[in-house]
Amino acid sequence: MTDKEQIIHLYREMYDAMVSKDREVLERVHDDSFVLVHMTGMRQPKEVYIASIMDGTLNYYSAEHEDMQVDVRGDTAVLVGKSRVNAAVFGGGKHTWRLQLRFQLIKKNYGWRFTLASAATY
Repeated sequence: MTDKEQIIHLYREMYDAMVSKDREVLERVHDDSFVLVHMTGMRQPKEVYIASIMDGTLNYYSAEHEDMQVDVRGDTAVLVGKSRVNAAVFGGGKHTWRLQLRFQLIKKNYGWRFTLASAATY
């Protein structure tokens, strides 16, 4: 599998884990340095982000992936993924979002991991 294929697989795996609330996969695909920057500008480090999925603050029900663009540069990469995500977050109602996530990734001995994600709509 090429680096690009591995990164796209990681993106799909991450969303599957968000829907199924699979902590083990979420811990594995996100580097310990990971930070999610929400559309509001709020920043969540890895531990807080995963805890929010586990406790239902962030509830993901499905994701339909529309586009994934990957730029690999050695041991770093950028992925911009566009997906229609059905979710209920921060106490709001269930809604389908046209969510764009721009990820920075790093490749370490154990493979590709997400280090930073910035959320927006498209």
